[in-house]
Amino acid sequence: MKVIIAPDSFKDSLSAEGVAQAIAQGLAQVWPDAELIKCPMADGGEGTVESVLAACHGQLRSCTVQGPLGGTVEARWGWLAESATAIIEMAEASGLQLVPPGQRDACSSSTFGTGELIRAALDAGAQRIILAIGGSATNDGGAGAMQALGVQLLDAQGATLARGGLALAQLARINLESMDSRLAQVRFEIAADVNNPLCGPHGASAIFGPQKGATARHVEQLDQALGHFADHCAEVLPRDVRDEPGSGAAGGLGFAAKAFLGAQFRAGVDVVAELVGLEDAVSGADLVITGEGRFDAQTLRGKTPFGVARVAKQHGVPVIVIAGTLGEGYEQMYAHGVDAAFALPGGPMSLEQACSEAPRLLRERAADIARVWRLGAQRSRG
Repeated sequence: MKVIIAPDSFKDSLSAEGVAQAIAQGLAQVWPDAELIKCPMADGGEGTVESVLAACHGQLRSCTVQGPLGGTVEARWGWLAESATAIIEMAEASGLQLVPPGQRDACSSSTFGTGELIRAALDAGAQRIILAIGGSATNDGGAGAMQALGVQLLDAQGATLARGGLALAQLARINLESMDSRLAQVRFEIAADVNNPLCGPHGASAIFGPQKGATARHVEQLDQALGHFADHCAEVLPRDVRDEPGSGAAGGLGFAAKAFLGAQFRAGVDVVAELVGLEDAVSGADLVITGEGRFDAQTLRGKTPFGVARVAKQHGVPVIVIAGTLGEGYEQMYAHGVDAAFALPGGPMSLEQACSEAPRLLRERAADIARVWRLGAQRSRG
């Protein structure tokens, strides 16, 4: 019996590696001789670096950078020396979790620290940089990151623009002369599960601005400022990418990565699956178990169980999901490679209790699945 265990993290509870370990322990209680292969996964959001390094035995590095509101933060990033690949979670430097709810400010938050992480990867000799851009606190079109990489954004008086998306309304000129020359030698990939354009009713400001502290008036102003930024970018860069899917990801960091760095946009789960060798692992397996904290209709938007099920389906391998909760519309995933889904709690339980007891619940649910599977195999042989 060969089982691939490829879950995402359970937010506020366990890392993807921790989830995989607990599931493996539960399966081993029933299948002590089974080949249990752990492939911790992520979809480009929080936990991407940790999942990739756990599977690829890479190195976790850190550096002090500018946080979204200007203070300093210690941000971690991943390094795969063999392939000279850096994995950067922009949330480590510019993430929403770094800003208390009462201080969130979509107008002035900046991706400058993310640019500093990219610079650290360049200093390490990176030839490939993967930007996982989920969970941002920013709405600056990636302008701050580009400033950290040497791009000059100037107002009508020739002064450097202040940080943040709202300041882009004052942009008069972009100067690329001091842009870090090493960027041209690096292959950039964006790992995300967001396909919004930069501007408009489905753009970065309208869809994601409010959760970052933007009022209705701010959303309008930010959308106009990002459009103004895009107009100036179109004058000095080869392509206008503002309307391409993913340009609105991370408050427009997707736009800047495409426009200035020539980044390729890919579903985050596909990037992680490639790095951890998921397809090779699934080939010849008897069962795949995946999971996430909340399994619902939103999973169809490219979250980890969707990507894992798609790979497994190509190889004809059944997929079972273990989730913290089963939300509205989760049944839709049955048409996309998932064969069964189970929630952790066996009865009424608070969220806090479920989070604190997640390892035990995962072991129990995995053991239950193995027992049912074993019973079905015995009956088919009989």
